[in-house]
Amino acid sequence: MQVAVANLLETRKNCLRVIEGVSFEDICKIPQGFNNSIFWNVAHMVVTQQLLCYKLAALPMSISDELVEGFKKGSQPKASYSEQEWEQVLTLYKQLPLQLDVDLTKAIFKNYKEYPTSFGITLKSVEDAVRFNNIHEGLHIGYIMALKRVVSAA
Repeated sequence: MQVAVANLLETRKNCLRVIEGVSFEDICKIPQGFNNSIFWNVAHMVVTQQLLCYKLAALPMSISDELVEGFKKGSQPKASYSEQEWEQVLTLYKQLPLQLDVDLTKAIFKNYKEYPTSFGITLKSVEDAVRFNNIHEGLHIGYIMALKRVVSAA
């Protein structure tokens, strides 16, 4: 599991490098042909990791219900976000994988509820969830890279 968490941490560092220097205005832009923004994708990754690892294990999440509602699968981006909201999302994006690593070491994920993903992969344990979450994050980083190209070209 150490490798999967290390991969998550490295993936998130790479994503932060991708968006480094992108203006807040561009972070929030939804270009024509896209359904969401860089902001939404980063926040969605925060929410998904918490849902897959903690909620399905019947453990408290480290995020608000409001964040979950705003960025869960199938949610729609708001018309606008504040820079303060962005800073909060970035803090969670950086810190929550570290907490996951601590919690995995403590072995607190005892009652995991099986979950069939829309990818056709059924998660049966938190270990499955962490591995699947890495796939999910790779997908969204691809979207972020495409969004960055479009908003930077505008």
